[in-house]
Amino acid sequence: MPASALSSRSAGAPGAPRVIVALDLPDFATATAMVDRLDGQADFFKVGLELFTADGPRIVDWLSLRGADVFIDLKGHDIPNTVAGLARSATAQGARLITVHASGGLAMLRAAVDGAGSQVDGGILAVTVLTSMDADALGEAWGRPSPDVAAEVRRLAALAHEAGVHGVVASGEELPTLVPTYGASLRVLVPGVRLSGGATHDQRRVVTPSAAAAAGASYVVVGRAVTAAADPAAAMAAVHADVARGVAEGVTGTV
Repeated sequence: MPASALSSRSAGAPGAPRVIVALDLPDFATATAMVDRLDGQADFFKVGLELFTADGPRIVDWLSLRGADVFIDLKGHDIPNTVAGLARSATAQGARLITVHASGGLAMLRAAVDGAGSQVDGGILAVTVLTSMDADALGEAWGRPSPDVAAEVRRLAALAHEAGVHGVVASGEELPTLVPTYGASLRVLVPGVRLSGGATHDQRRVVTPSAAAAAGASYVVVGRAVTAAADPAAAMAAVHADVARGVAEGVTGTV
């Protein structure tokens, strides 16, 4: 789907990435309470495997009724027909962003794009290499000794671009290569974003909101840095301030 299919309603500075809050929470009550605490501060809310398994379409419907933009992050990886069905069902529920794994191959990626369709305001994001993985972890999973993670991300991004997806999921470390190469034709969502000095938890390739913004990210995802904070609204305000600093710096070419 063309990148222009997604219109921005972000109140941030021009060129700022849209800020997504990951509702990686155990149930409907906990998730809705968090959304209430962050009312008006997030551009998107992400519903991932844990919450979708617990409360599935109910939380998506609730978010949509509140006027929130929904990102369903299930990272589809299956035969093309099954992934097309996932994309079709997710967009019918109101999702504007949906993830599938780029490693599923060209046919699967194209099926996901076709499943999402051209009549909905949403897009497919292809996951390249999870930000929880470094070279050793990737080599262990793929049977290669210490592969070049950045090279693998570039290879999978090229495949995703050929398939016509809206964007890719990659770490901030890959932004200086991906953004100049593809521009708006392949948006980049950066997960694993942490404020300076914050805990990295199980993520290995992380950047700050300002670094991601300066390097040209289209979307940034914050999770426990906000949802586990003593004051989530204050933490979210700090994220927005850091994004604004990054936008002011412009594209630096480094993160």
